[in-house]
Amino acid sequence: MTKSNLSRWGFAGLALAAAASLVEPALAQAPAAAPTPPKPNSGDTAFVLFSAYFVLMMAIPGLALFYGGLVRAKNMLSVLTQVFVIVALVSIIYVTYGYSLAFTSGGGLNSFIGGFSKAFLMGVDTNSTAATFSNGVVIPEFAFIIFQMTFACITPALIVGAFAERVKFSALLLFTVLWVTFIYFPMAHMVWYWAGPDAIADAVKAVAAAGTDAAAKAAAEAKLAAVKADAGLIYSWGALDFAGGTVVHINAGIAGLVGCIVLGKRIGYGKELMPPHSLVMTLIGAALLWVGWFGFNAGSNLEANGTAAMAAINTFVATGAATLSWLFVEWAAKGKPSLLGAASGAIAGLVAVTPAAGFAGPMGSIILGLIAGGVCFIFCSTVKNTFGYDDTLDVFGIHGVGGIIGAIGTGILVSQALGGSGVPDYESKPGELAVAAYEFGTQVWAQIKGVLLTVVWSGIGSFVIFKIVDVIVGLRVTADREREGLDLAEHGERAYNL
Repeated sequence: MTKSNLSRWGFAGLALAAAASLVEPALAQAPAAAPTPPKPNSGDTAFVLFSAYFVLMMAIPGLALFYGGLVRAKNMLSVLTQVFVIVALVSIIYVTYGYSLAFTSGGGLNSFIGGFSKAFLMGVDTNSTAATFSNGVVIPEFAFIIFQMTFACITPALIVGAFAERVKFSALLLFTVLWVTFIYFPMAHMVWYWAGPDAIADAVKAVAAAGTDAAAKAAAEAKLAAVKADAGLIYSWGALDFAGGTVVHINAGIAGLVGCIVLGKRIGYGKELMPPHSLVMTLIGAALLWVGWFGFNAGSNLEANGTAAMAAINTFVATGAATLSWLFVEWAAKGKPSLLGAASGAIAGLVAVTPAAGFAGPMGSIILGLIAGGVCFIFCSTVKNTFGYDDTLDVFGIHGVGGIIGAIGTGILVSQALGGSGVPDYESKPGELAVAAYEFGTQVWAQIKGVLLTVVWSGIGSFVIFKIVDVIVGLRVTADREREGLDLAEHGERAYNL
């Protein structure tokens, strides 16, 4: 490089330095760039979407075949139609206003129900995201919507089994609309709605950043309190429900019990034999339910990680334990092990492990399954016969009782001392998931409160809705139509033309 070039570059350097000295103060005063919002991971997105498809498979064809095989041949098609159409109906209700009521803030009623800010999915597009259970991890909001929609679809379909073979189809559709609106969506909001891990972490960090500035600290603490209060009532109590023990199973089980009592017994119940017409179809349905339940439970983690894997293995072993428990208890009581008992035990285990799937350990899940299988058998035989209610397909005995066992058991088995994951703590270490100190009495009482509110909410609400539907269209078919069978009487078709 020549001397003239050195001089030229030297003068240029001085000019640049001078310019920088003029610009630097302005740069120092510029606001810091906003943090880049997290983007969905394709693996988590695919996991949640396929979990949603598995849950849909649980309802149709899984639940439809499980229930259809258990009724008499003259009512097979009616049960298939009821389950299939309920899924279609609730899917439309959900995107119209159900998602908004369940998963948005409800203002003054936020403890019980959300609002209409996302009715008709307003504001939701392909760039919208939903929080998971880890800081900085999100999924597309559409993926979260379709996953939760499948839960809303299958829950009222579960109720069908309690009063199968005698309910009007028109009454069932009206009941479904009212029930998901006033019972299911509020329950989903009370149990699952919260501000999310990032909102809590940001609020906690703001309190720490305020330092000794009293005014700033007070404002930050007020914001933290508001973020923590932005949650459904049962969630705010600290009750744990990983995948729907209260929202789905206790909710549906209690509604089914109320429904079968309000409608009354089937003609000939207790006097005539009413055996299942196809246990082959029932087993096919039960197997589809077991497989689909992996989406139900593991998918509720919303992330494809170790917790999802734990939820999956818990779903597997609890179901196996409950199958064996029901089978051997029935064998001892009745002298023979039955396929129907094994299939029923499997469903009882699936129900019981649902709220505990992401909180209990595998060994705890086995204990939960063993208890659920035996207790649910007693409720579906001895207790039902003692009180004389006609719960056609044992919706209360399996889903209601199994859900209660699982919900309360979750409060025990979440303890790390028993192999559980521990109660999550999003405040002590903002930005990362910590575990809170476990207190047996506090946690179990929170679970019991959640169960009691679910029983009261579903029980009273369902009773009122059944009575309203009875006044408007009538709940039950006539005696002649019931004897003929709902396939022909309600739908003009037969399941079988032999």
